[in-house]
Amino acid sequence: MFTSAVTTLTFLSTLFLSRVSAIDQTVHPDLVAKLKTAATQLDRLNLLPDNSDWLFDFNAQKSYTFNPGSVVNANAATFPAVVGNGLTMAMISLGPCSMLPPHYHPRASNYVVAVAGTTVTYFVEENGARLVTNTLTPGKMTIFPHATLHTMVNTGCDNAQLVSALAAEDSGTHNLVNGLFHLPSDLVNVALGYSNNVNQTAGAIPGVGTGSIAGTKECLAACKAANATHVRRDFQG
Repeated sequence: MFTSAVTTLTFLSTLFLSRVSAIDQTVHPDLVAKLKTAATQLDRLNLLPDNSDWLFDFNAQKSYTFNPGSVVNANAATFPAVVGNGLTMAMISLGPCSMLPPHYHPRASNYVVAVAGTTVTYFVEENGARLVTNTLTPGKMTIFPHATLHTMVNTGCDNAQLVSALAAEDSGTHNLVNGLFHLPSDLVNVALGYSNNVNQTAGAIPGVGTGSIAGTKECLAACKAANATHVRRDFQG
């Protein structure tokens, strides 16, 4: 029985890896390498000779969606002009009720400002720290300190959008629950208190996808019942 559980969890971990599509792929690795080793800023400018080299269109990225949502990053991998400037900018798009799963950025603090909708944010900085929560409406901002576990959810029936600034060109993102089930399955079982439903739990964890996942069934049902007018996703439940 135990061997079967280990085999199942190992398979599920492999499945999670295959479902990851929100990991940024370096679009011009040779150019990025040259930018990183350039001796001066003038040398970097010469490697980016066109005006278009300095323009990034969040809306044109393949991962941009409100169904259920997405996080689109302009960083060293996706936008070479970022190299040497010490910052990642991201566009967070959340469909009705959608959320970003609990995650952290191992190499950056994170500033987030709302531009549309209502988004509730949560973070816990470390063991023993209190839960910090805020409600972001357009023009309001919060900070997630470096490597802090955080999550956010669109609590409305309209789309929400936020702009995120991360203090690194390669901030990284680690989804907590997805990462947990990449660890040895017997140890995960211990951490979960020897749950009788470990396999079922593992199988139900959403993949990383485009960075966002559907929110609570209660929120989705309420929005469906209200026949929200600006919804850009189909409600399924």
